[in-house]
Amino acid sequence: QVQLVESGGGSVQAGGSLRLSCAVSRVGISYCMAWFRQTPGKAREGVASISPAGVTGYADSVKGRFTISQDNAKNIVYLQMNSLEPDDTAVYYCAAKTGVCSVFSAYNYWGQGTQVTVSS
Repeated sequence: QVQLVESGGGSVQAGGSLRLSCAVSRVGISYCMAWFRQTPGKAREGVASISPAGVTGYADSVKGRFTISQDNAKNIVYLQMNSLEPDDTAVYYCAAKTGVCSVFSAYNYWGQGTQVTVSS
């Protein structure tokens, strides 16, 4: 079992930066970690993922702008978001799963979400 708590969302102007944090409560096994985002009326979209070994993956829409990282000592996963655009506006969710980390499917543990709003 794992519990996830996101923080760090807010409002920023286009071109600005935000860093999201996900505090992970887990015992024992290692998990694939990821950030997803969702806007009203659209499916939840995988943004970035990181394996227990630190291998990362990104959606094409955020490559070069977003960076996922993890602090294993503190059990925190970060999403550094730079050069933000209005299309990045969404609720961002932290997620965890066991299994194959290179795909955004089959995540079964979710945080409550944090709102990110980017104004033009």
